[in-house]
Amino acid sequence: MFAIIQSGGKQYRVQEGDVIRVESLKGEAGEKLDLKPIFVGGAQALFGDAASGYTVNAEVVEHGRGKKIYIRKYKSGIQYRRRTGHRQNYTAIKILGIQG
Repeated sequence: MFAIIQSGGKQYRVQEGDVIRVESLKGEAGEKLDLKPIFVGGAQALFGDAASGYTVNAEVVEHGRGKKIYIRKYKSGIQYRRRTGHRQNYTAIKILGIQG
């Protein structure tokens, strides 16, 4: 059985035992979370109101910062160059199970 959850404006396909990185969430490492799926698949596909009876149980594994990316801006002919960096914060969560 698998589920599709939404977190931080993105959707993730998860099943029991997966560890995924999502946008930063509140909560300390070891804290349990209950997420609502938007789709539940397996022997029978459920979405919308039919999937509202299900919950995805997860546990916060860690908080961290992703790999640094560099942004470069350049305009030809006018000697305009900019370089900045960015590191996105994330929360790693482990999927404990899908119940419903």
